[in-house]
Amino acid sequence: MTVDPRRIGRNCERAVVTAYQELREVGQPDYQAFAACTTLYRIHHPEASLNEARRLVSEWIDHHIVRGDQGATRGCDCD
Repeated sequence: MTVDPRRIGRNCERAVVTAYQELREVGQPDYQAFAACTTLYRIHHPEASLNEARRLVSEWIDHHIVRGDQGATRGCDCD
């Protein structure tokens, strides 16, 4: 499923979802795309623990890509 990332409000969430989609589209396995997106999140939020980053990234991927939900998500406080 392709998600329109322009409707995602948070910059880091939009970056994570876009990166995950693009990595999967070029054939990267799920786990490698997930790991790359976790790293990307931690670049945006170096204060986040690895577990926190994994939790948020997995929630965002599930929310936007797996379920295709368009509502708001829980997450960080950035814009």
